[in-house]
Amino acid sequence: MERKQKHCADEETRAGDCWDHTAVDPESRLVVSLVVGKRTAESVGALVRDFRDRTGGRLMRLMTSDEYAAYPEAIRSAYGRWVQSPRTGRPGRPRAPRWELPPELTYSTVHKERQENRVVAVSTRLVFGTALALALALVWPKVSGSVNTCFVERHNGTDRNRCSRKVRKTYGFSKDWELHRAASQLSHFSYNFCWPVRTLRVRDEAGRWRQRTPAMAAGLADHVWTLAEWLSYPAKPVQRS
Repeated sequence: MERKQKHCADEETRAGDCWDHTAVDPESRLVVSLVVGKRTAESVGALVRDFRDRTGGRLMRLMTSDEYAAYPEAIRSAYGRWVQSPRTGRPGRPRAPRWELPPELTYSTVHKERQENRVVAVSTRLVFGTALALALALVWPKVSGSVNTCFVERHNGTDRNRCSRKVRKTYGFSKDWELHRAASQLSHFSYNFCWPVRTLRVRDEAGRWRQRTPAMAAGLADHVWTLAEWLSYPAKPVQRS
């Protein structure tokens, strides 16, 4: 923003490249979490923690991402727990507690090889969990039988269509950091409630197609919201006595 990253000094944190760190549920297409900022370990950590909090700390059947090095440590920090080793009954100081991930957590990454800025090969790597758990996770979902990041990438394409600030090679890029963050949040979260997704539609009892938004598919709404309805809905509903 304001100018290209290559023209920015190292200490400039509010200019240059700005990333949408996004967590998407592939089944409902719901955008669960969003962190707008530099591509750093701090941003990735904030995204994973926010996702954990919004999902009540539940473990997903499978978590996937690209191979950005910050993700494994962010997941380990957010979902790990202290485990006390059992006492052996032998003399001496007991072992110190250690930080471990739950054994049922399964996380895999997508590795892309590029030549001349084109993807020429794609492979996957299991980071946390077992091969059996990964195979079972891929059998369960209705959306895909392979490890991939296509749902996040497809959403990024939709978001560029909805938010002209992010269209490539244009003069419409953001000039202000806070306005860019606000526009990203407006685009991402209004998408959940106000944007019917064609692949989420279902047939009603009369055989007619019924459009659904990600929020409807996730059980958070029962109709397609208008933008005015979404903008005027209180963030914290008023408790009436």
